[in-house]
Amino acid sequence: MKNVPKAIHVGIDVAKDSFDCALGVGGEVNSFANDGAGAEDLLLRLREFDVRLIVMEATGGYEAELACALQAAGYQVAVVNPRQARDFAKSMGYLAKTDRIDAAVLASFAQALDVHPKRDSFILALPDPEREHLAALVNRRRQLVEMRTAERNRLAMSHQASRKSIEKIIKALQREIDDVEAKMAKHIKEHHADLAALLESAKGIGNASSAMFIGTLPELGKLSARQISKLVGVAPLNCDSGKHRGKQRIQGGRADVRSALYMPTCSAIQYSPVIRAFYNRLVAAGKPKKVALVACMRKLLVILNAMVRTDKQWDNSLHGA
Repeated sequence: MKNVPKAIHVGIDVAKDSFDCALGVGGEVNSFANDGAGAEDLLLRLREFDVRLIVMEATGGYEAELACALQAAGYQVAVVNPRQARDFAKSMGYLAKTDRIDAAVLASFAQALDVHPKRDSFILALPDPEREHLAALVNRRRQLVEMRTAERNRLAMSHQASRKSIEKIIKALQREIDDVEAKMAKHIKEHHADLAALLESAKGIGNASSAMFIGTLPELGKLSARQISKLVGVAPLNCDSGKHRGKQRIQGGRADVRSALYMPTCSAIQYSPVIRAFYNRLVAAGKPKKVALVACMRKLLVILNAMVRTDKQWDNSLHGA
């Protein structure tokens, strides 16, 4: 009789130089180097099992190469927020925290997610090389802009002795930003010209904003209005308990996308008749301006989602309704 591989759920805790892998709930935990050779060693080990689901934490990019290698080998991978994983660990009574414990917890998390009604929503989509390339450029531009902002803030408070040095750094950072933006524009023109033109037909969405949406929000146009709002973190969430009815608030989601959505929304409030009328109506109804602004962020995102799904450019008469 042919041996049937054991079905397991795998948890992987990733660090910069290594990762710990739990082979099943209560199974052995092994350590591997976080490089190509380590990924190959893990793939050889996984061939002995029927792997139902692999869960790993998002660790600022250290998990990306391994996740791609596992996906390319045909495994389903869910990359979860570290806070979600830690909350799950606490709920299971795991108060101590080590790499091996975290890997074991993630294996249990994988088992729980495998039977979840919305299991497929947790599965990481296989990255598109063109989008991955653009996402790297978008991320680098964001880093450079943050560094430029920090230097400008230092310049305002600087002593005369250090001002010239700071000004040199600002100019160097600006050259790098211009170079990255040129690469982004070239890449979009070659691979995403139609989608960029569609997004930029909306008031407030410029080159940088469209690049951010294309590179870091591939789900745009594929989810419902509620789903895309929750994914980005602009959907109001209830805070109720018993008879208490708390204020709805936004939380979680993709902070980088949400931050990048802020300035386009401010521009749309000024120049888009649809978003401006929506904002003014909320303020006139007594909503705080900050609440009205977040609602406009959500409305703009939902409209962009519908535009991509239907492949139709911005239409004031349609979206105004």
